[in-house]
Amino acid sequence: MLSLTSTKTPVGTLYLISNEHVLLGAGFRSFDDLLERMDPTDSSQQHSRVKSIPIISDLVSDYFDGDLSAFNSIQTRQPGAAFSQAAWKAMRKIPAGKVWSYADLAKRAGSPDAVRAAGSACARNLIAPIIPCHRVVKTGGALGNYGYGLEVKDWLLRHEGVA
Repeated sequence: MLSLTSTKTPVGTLYLISNEHVLLGAGFRSFDDLLERMDPTDSSQQHSRVKSIPIISDLVSDYFDGDLSAFNSIQTRQPGAAFSQAAWKAMRKIPAGKVWSYADLAKRAGSPDAVRAAGSACARNLIAPIIPCHRVVKTGGALGNYGYGLEVKDWLLRHEGVA
């Protein structure tokens, strides 16, 4: 059984979907947006809306309250090819307050020439901002893109202390 909850944040409502203590989806659009992008094996499960998801909701609140390492304790799972999995794993190693370029991400995910694939992994990330694709920017520091809008990406980076 999937648990669905939402929480108000300074940059909008964050929608969360979990299977017990594993986060399967997070984003600033809607439950439907997340369910459509999830693995069909997961999204076809029965689900219920809950007031909060034990542990996960608290950690999300802690992050927005200033504990920038809170996301590190959230277990996640999402479908994706081997390179995307490597890129998402690498993204979780970007410390709050730091940014990597798409080229850095490609290299740390094991394929230095796969810069476009690194960008695609960011775009397909189903668990933002917990898997912090907002910490990936263009070479030279320009923000690049963000599926939930550049104003959200900018706010998250400023919240984490990136000038």
